[in-house]
Amino acid sequence: MLSQEEIDSLLSSLSVGLDAPAAAPKPAQTESTSKQTKAEPPAEKKNYKLYNFRRPDKFSKDHLRALQTIHEGFARQLGLVLTAYLRMTVEIDVVSVDQLTYDEFIRSMPSPMTVGIIELDPLPGQILFGLGHEVTSSIIDRMLGGSGTSETRPRELTDIEQSLIRRVIDRSNVCLEEAWQSVMNVNINMVGMEESYALIQVATPGEIVALITFEVTVGAKNSGLISLCLPYPVLEGVISQLSAQHIFHRQQATVPFEEQEKILRKLNYAKVPIQVLLGGTTLCVRDLLDLSPGDVIRLDRKASDNLLACVNGLPKFYCRPGRVRDKLAVYVYENVENMESIEGFGLDD
Repeated sequence: MLSQEEIDSLLSSLSVGLDAPAAAPKPAQTESTSKQTKAEPPAEKKNYKLYNFRRPDKFSKDHLRALQTIHEGFARQLGLVLTAYLRMTVEIDVVSVDQLTYDEFIRSMPSPMTVGIIELDPLPGQILFGLGHEVTSSIIDRMLGGSGTSETRPRELTDIEQSLIRRVIDRSNVCLEEAWQSVMNVNINMVGMEESYALIQVATPGEIVALITFEVTVGAKNSGLISLCLPYPVLEGVISQLSAQHIFHRQQATVPFEEQEKILRKLNYAKVPIQVLLGGTTLCVRDLLDLSPGDVIRLDRKASDNLLACVNGLPKFYCRPGRVRDKLAVYVYENVENMESIEGFGLDD
């Protein structure tokens, strides 16, 4: 919305442009030349640009490209998730990223259409995630044991079918959270579901929204559309972060310390095999076949030398033998800094 002072400033700049001095006159032409060609009036240079007060452009081209980059990652991830969930091929591609008024968006959408009302905490307001009836009918048919065939005639979903689609939207929200990590950390929750965009009012009719349209192919034969509506007031606080440069730097950033701790806590419970080598030697097959109880095999290590502890088959520590109560044990002496420096243990070859 422009104030009266801003409107007056625009009008004054327009009047200044119209009062600009005209171009200098061209030299007089000869009579013969004037008979052949007529002099063309000089082109006036416009010192203003057209501005539509009813439909202002709030998203720049850089903003729209950033939104396309974010949701291309979302489309790839969601395609993989649905492929594993439905056990059939699901391909999702970004078709277009546009800005238009909320009223134009509502009138351009078909009905009925399954629409999830989603909140992006801590961003204000709500966004809309819509699935066309071709997509919902194909997914429901597959979830109920069918081949994933879509219905030709659109209809409203039953209560059971809405519960099934809600599971799909919940998985989509997880993928959307991961895609938005390149901009900021958000928590996405679905607060409601309707059967038409006309029944939902998340923005004023003249408010600008960003519309991301996806094409979904289920089973390489049935295709439909998914739409994502992002009103400008929702993104206004982070509009400066919607740039390719910011997304690139965000993706290159290291994993937060909290995430590292979470990963390490999970790794602490992973089991790995560990072996302790006393020594090694080389035998020919004939000597090996002649072995019997009571024979002694001479190793390539002395009794006073360190033992070698291997983790997952790789030398890791030097250690010394000992006993803890009634069990044999080893005392870790030092790390193996260089595997090439290891001598003996049958590893020389």
